[in-house]
Amino acid sequence: MNILILHGPNMNLIGLRSAQIGERITLDKIDTALNRQAKKLNIVLKTLQTHKVSKVITFLQRNRNWADGLLFSPGAWSMCQHDIFDTLMLTKTPFIEIFPSAQFMLEKYATNSIFHKIALDMVIDHPITAYTEGLKKLHAVLLTDQ
Repeated sequence: MNILILHGPNMNLIGLRSAQIGERITLDKIDTALNRQAKKLNIVLKTLQTHKVSKVITFLQRNRNWADGLLFSPGAWSMCQHDIFDTLMLTKTPFIEIFPSAQFMLEKYATNSIFHKIALDMVIDHPITAYTEGLKKLHAVLLTDQ
């Protein structure tokens, strides 16, 4: 199974937010945990972190025939990026949104997400747990749909 991981804007700075509450979470730690979980589930991952919507759209379009699903942390994009939404609809990519808790996010993006209507979404207190549980859930959903 092939799954895309998409870290949205400012996820590269999650360490700054986590340090404010006494945690030491980094994007590298999240990716390491994802790679461990993927190995257990026999999943191949392709990962992108970007602040640029055009890179997201290119990433999704180029991998539309490779990817079985997407694990997506949209952050602020969840409020306004209809072009990403349109790409997901066109490519028919099943996905799960990941929203770390309010401790790690500046806004309550999960409750107002434009993607919420079609995504299985997950809000879990800890970013690493949110991602690894999201990957397990996406894996299970994709297996059921096969």
